[in-house]
Amino acid sequence: MNSVPWLTILLIVPAAGAVLVALLPKTAGELAKRLTLAITAATFVLALLATIAYEPGEPGFQFAQSYTWIEQFGVSYAVGVDGISLVLILLATLLVPVVVLASWHESEQGRRSAGAFFALLLALETGMIGVFAATDVFLFYVFFEAMLIPMYFLIGSYGSPKEQAQRSYAAVKFLLYSLFGGLLMLAAVIGLYVVSADELGKGTFDFAALRQMEIDPGLQKWLFLGFFIAFAIKAPLFPFHTWLPDAGAQSPTGGAVLLVGVLDKVGTFGLIRYCIPLFPDASDYFTPLVLALAVVGIFYGALLAIGQRDMKRLVSYTSLAHFGFIALGCFAFTSQAGTGAVLYMVNHGLSTGLLFLVVGFLVARRGSRDVEAYGGMAKVTPLLAGVFLIAALSSLALPGLNSFVSEFLVLVGTFTEYRALAIVATTGIVLAAIYVLHLYKRTMTGPLVHEENKLVSDLSLREKVVVAPVVALIIGLGIYPKPLIDIIRPSITATYQDVGHSDPAPTVQIAGANTGGNS
Repeated sequence: MNSVPWLTILLIVPAAGAVLVALLPKTAGELAKRLTLAITAATFVLALLATIAYEPGEPGFQFAQSYTWIEQFGVSYAVGVDGISLVLILLATLLVPVVVLASWHESEQGRRSAGAFFALLLALETGMIGVFAATDVFLFYVFFEAMLIPMYFLIGSYGSPKEQAQRSYAAVKFLLYSLFGGLLMLAAVIGLYVVSADELGKGTFDFAALRQMEIDPGLQKWLFLGFFIAFAIKAPLFPFHTWLPDAGAQSPTGGAVLLVGVLDKVGTFGLIRYCIPLFPDASDYFTPLVLALAVVGIFYGALLAIGQRDMKRLVSYTSLAHFGFIALGCFAFTSQAGTGAVLYMVNHGLSTGLLFLVVGFLVARRGSRDVEAYGGMAKVTPLLAGVFLIAALSSLALPGLNSFVSEFLVLVGTFTEYRALAIVATTGIVLAAIYVLHLYKRTMTGPLVHEENKLVSDLSLREKVVVAPVVALIIGLGIYPKPLIDIIRPSITATYQDVGHSDPAPTVQIAGANTGGNS
């Protein structure tokens, strides 16, 4: 089955769907919804089939294809996946049909038609698949920048209907931050091309060829920074995060789910896919800085989340703390921590995606993001409150739910190399419990129910279908994460070994060794 061009098919289906839906008449909103749901569901099925065909034990990229695109500049249409990128493509293709169903009515509230909303979603899905599948650095950059366009319009045209000025501000801020990071990356991409022309005799953007180069350590630092700042903004990592709470708060519910659930993972994916393999000396040099920023982000994001009244901003700030854990795992350079970091990307997409869905359902019912507008909702909407509790407990990494395994792997893997940082980061879990449970307490529990909330309806059938697969995966991956770990770990181990990092050998104290006795 490896002869099937899975990745090209996965790119073509949503891209063609975006064009088809965009060409529908404005009055064909219902048809646009149904067609988009069918296209995104088919894309997810194709991603599942590709995962079944994937062989975790095989080294290198699978489903690889490469065709010359711009011969004069060494640019190719080159795609392929390893275990790291495959699980993120699975996450993206799962969340998009969930978002389509969740946005069934919300898509009609924007300045443009419902068809335009769903065409933007399909275009965004194409970009997300492409950015994880690209094995040509220039092609990666094209997808990296192309994703900005549909996300910008989703925020600016379909965001909070009552806050037009704030919505426009958030969309422009998101775009400007991302473009600034993209320009820095473009400069580094051009630098890589120049270096490859000097070393290889011909300029190239092929990832495999670039990995074989021995770049001067001083030059590596500058190229590393160009990529790193772009990825740190996209993730975002502290202190490049200030666009996230505005964009998360003003996005439509579906847009917020994809923004924090998938698009932000492009940043952390870029760290482990490009920064570490292409610039190993610079990665070692900047590791203390990255680890320090990661730990600060864990605490800073948690403390800001605790003080928020706007529920969407609160959930956005929790992501800053979670991305601190992911960055910590990426730069601990152990297979446990790296595997945990990639698994954390998937689990964060599920748990935070579900949190945004539940918050979106609440806001759609009450028209307010203010925590104080709620209270005692569990008495009125018990099913919604139950789903909210599962999402909250997953976010704080309760044992038995999906995030626990990934957070545990990150901390254990980090502890073997950086004990003090692992211990400090572990205390961040306490803060996570505070901000998540405090949010649940203020909205769902309490003896009093506001008059405005007494007639609020519980989850509809459509909303139950929306949350069911996400809840099932949160519980299922908490109990049995092995299938994903088996896919991720070989690729992580190979990535670190290629740059000279291996897991520390265990030390065993032999009885009597220090006293001269017999053992």
